[in-house]
Amino acid sequence: MTLTPSTAASPRNGRHASPGPRWLLLPAAVGMALILVPLLAIVLRVSWSDFPALVTSSSSVSALALSLRTAATSTVLCVVLGVPMAFLLSRMRFRGNGVLRALVLLPMVMPPVVGGVALLYTFGRQGLLGESMSALGISIAYSTTAVVLAQTFVALPFLVITVENALHGLDPHVIEAAVMDGAGPTAVLRTIILPLITPGLISGAILAFARALGEFGATIAFAGSLQGVTRTLPLEIYLQRETDPDAAVALSLLLIAAAVLVVGLAGARHPRH
Repeated sequence: MTLTPSTAASPRNGRHASPGPRWLLLPAAVGMALILVPLLAIVLRVSWSDFPALVTSSSSVSALALSLRTAATSTVLCVVLGVPMAFLLSRMRFRGNGVLRALVLLPMVMPPVVGGVALLYTFGRQGLLGESMSALGISIAYSTTAVVLAQTFVALPFLVITVENALHGLDPHVIEAAVMDGAGPTAVLRTIILPLITPGLISGAILAFARALGEFGATIAFAGSLQGVTRTLPLEIYLQRETDPDAAVALSLLLIAAAVLVVGLAGARHPRH
């Protein structure tokens, strides 16, 4: 059975559209199980009697506090840098626009550890920029700043693509009317564009924060794992996995809960109609 114009209900008449062929249920169920069963395994594996002690140990609290602080900082950087980037990619047409967009979005698909190595060879002591910075007494690699840069590197494309989509959804007639009324580019941006894309901007910031909070590969390659300095929660989980599996599971559940909260917040910004 397949959908045809006569069998597909229109949303306008108040009826729900057909879900499609029934055979789609099997692969859909397998896909859902692939995602949900491992999460359920984490929940079932948690030692609930020891959970409070495991997540409030000094190392766990230190890693969580560092993760929240650096993820918040990197999210601010993503907003400050990402909004102009999205504006450039969506509103301006120039030769090489498509290539530039692909390069900007590259961190979304490349292995994070590769991004960490690239950052190390850029800001490390013998890196492209790091050597000159070291001569000035500035050291970034293996510091908290390195954690922020690594998180920003991997999270920035998520904000850019979300804001760019919001910009594409703007009604050009509204902007044209403002220009005809004598508003300059900055005034249009401040009074028209930014208020209209605020929901998309918030969603992009939420996604960027979530990506930064869960970052592992780029962080360990560029910043290392120094407790209280660069050891974020994902790195703490990785280390605890070898020495204290119960702690690793408890901390993993914290990240899962944070991810669920983020997905819920992002979904609330774009409710289904």
